[in-house]
Amino acid sequence: MAPAAAKYALVSLPLSTFDTGDKEEALDAVKSTITSENGTVLPFPVPNFKIGTLDALVQQADDLAKLDAACEGLVGKIGDSLRTLYDGDEEKTAQQQTVNDKPTDQYLRSFAWNKVRYRADKPVGELVDNLQKELATIDNDVKGKLNQYNQVKTNLATLQRKQTGNLATKSLTPIVDPKLLVNDSEYLDTHLIAVPSNLKKDFLKSYETLAPMVVPRSSTQVAQDDEFILFAVTTFKKHAAEFQQKCREQKWTPRQYKYVEGGREEEQKELDRVQREEKKVWGEALRLSRTGWSESVMIWAHVMALRVFVESVLRYGLPLEFVSALVMTNPKLVKKVKSALDSAYSYLGGNAFGRDKRGKITKDDASLTSEMQAAGLGGHGGEGNEYTAYVYYEFEL
Repeated sequence: MAPAAAKYALVSLPLSTFDTGDKEEALDAVKSTITSENGTVLPFPVPNFKIGTLDALVQQADDLAKLDAACEGLVGKIGDSLRTLYDGDEEKTAQQQTVNDKPTDQYLRSFAWNKVRYRADKPVGELVDNLQKELATIDNDVKGKLNQYNQVKTNLATLQRKQTGNLATKSLTPIVDPKLLVNDSEYLDTHLIAVPSNLKKDFLKSYETLAPMVVPRSSTQVAQDDEFILFAVTTFKKHAAEFQQKCREQKWTPRQYKYVEGGREEEQKELDRVQREEKKVWGEALRLSRTGWSESVMIWAHVMALRVFVESVLRYGLPLEFVSALVMTNPKLVKKVKSALDSAYSYLGGNAFGRDKRGKITKDDASLTSEMQAAGLGGHGGEGNEYTAYVYYEFEL
């Protein structure tokens, strides 16, 4: 049974909204607005980064929005990869979706900016570039290893089909006695034909006249399974290709086979080797996917912290005083979280942002909304990029 999806909302509000300038008291106010029935409100600390020019901030808001989407895409892909490695077992997949060997939600609950890895005194643009490069490296590493695993898995499946398939597809090395074949003849050739069991009579009645120069009564039954009968038939070499083509037209399958000394043992060795390789590469793909999940979620959290910062600067201006929070909820309750926040804080948009009873911006303000979004000031939620009067992002893990 698949674990329930967790939905998260990141919120930032100016401290001037609250009676006190204290962040902890502001966080308590947000908690009372959302209530524990709809979600759990936790602090999401964001450092004070270096602020550049307004133009740079607008560009960074755009870059971060794209990087946020790339993070979401990669985390989703790695989740799918883990699912594939465990043949769709959601419970085992969830066990591997950890960050630093802890459950993902635990990492988000206690998120703190990694100041050693991403120095907060660096310019925002430089931090964005570093995060982007790290994400691309993870993507390439995981993709490369999974491609290798899929190739090995395909090779193994092909070899296993040769061992376990029917007489039309499986290896004939352990089945055919080389004494049945005409060898080293200048004029004659032996063909192995897999005939569906229900067509046996038709085959025996017509194979001699199917093409010129088929050796009469040369048909010998070599093997039989639930679906096919394997026959050996001798023809003159000059008409071999025509005979095989006529067999295909009758829905009989010509099989390619050449006797090789020790071939049976070699096939088994190859199967054993590829089975070992598949197991080894599966383990490597699992380790890399597990690490990739951990790293990409960490990168994503840092990208979102930067988005909250940049958006808060653009939206609330200076001095830089805001409280940021993470709301842990689920897909069913997230609308109630948003509605509660809208009811309490939609006035931050000012009189210019008229709202209807559902809290959505009225049509009269659509052009202004577009301008705000073009400037990188649109929060994203479950319904596209609807403008909100405060910083608000939703994501799912």
